[in-house]
Amino acid sequence: MNISFEGKTVIVTGAAHGFGRAICCAFAERGASVWACDILEDELKETAKLCGEKCEARVLDITDKAAINALVAEVGKVDVLVNNAGGVLGQVGRPLEQISAGDWQAIFDVNVSGAFYLSQAVAPAMKAQRFGRIVNISSGAGLGISLTGIQAYASAKAALIGLTRQLAHELGPWQITVNSIAPGFVRSNPATERQWESYGEAGQKGLLEAIALKRLGTVDDIAYGVLFFASEYAGWSTGQILSIDGGK
Repeated sequence: MNISFEGKTVIVTGAAHGFGRAICCAFAERGASVWACDILEDELKETAKLCGEKCEARVLDITDKAAINALVAEVGKVDVLVNNAGGVLGQVGRPLEQISAGDWQAIFDVNVSGAFYLSQAVAPAMKAQRFGRIVNISSGAGLGISLTGIQAYASAKAALIGLTRQLAHELGPWQITVNSIAPGFVRSNPATERQWESYGEAGQKGLLEAIALKRLGTVDDIAYGVLFFASEYAGWSTGQILSIDGGK
């Protein structure tokens, strides 16, 4: 299967490290013009360096709708949008009654609202060209529970899956597909490294034993799923949730 994105323009959020960096590099290696976006400027520059001349880096707060609209206007034609930005914003698992309204909303804003705003911004041009691919990076937490016990994260990732299915039906008449990847646990960035260390030897062994393949995946495993959904080979796949988790 030879996947090429020559002549295609791709926006990837959360591109400073982890999944986002791997996704940017994967598209750039296959000929796409990539716009890598994140709030972490220094790490974002490193992503652009790794991707080479096919990549433009832009600092972007995905909770800022005006900034999103300005970025999309600058990019112009958008063929593929990868809503990868998200996370727990440094929060840790706490009892339900200790969660503030601000902590709850902040996780929803970065994991759901940003994806909505970006999808909203690229939709008119995708409709005009009667083509588009939107790929949302959800999580196994959105299909089950959060390993960290963070209520807002599990809820937000489930909401992103719901948004994926809803937009697939709304945008389908314009041949725009909307799909989601639900990754299992991958040691992909500083936050997941801290999470892995917090489990200790026994917890790490238990996590691996719960995976059918008995090993963790890599950021490239997730990027390859995104490439498939963005490619011509997935032209009749929409509203789908692909779990890439080593088997549960």
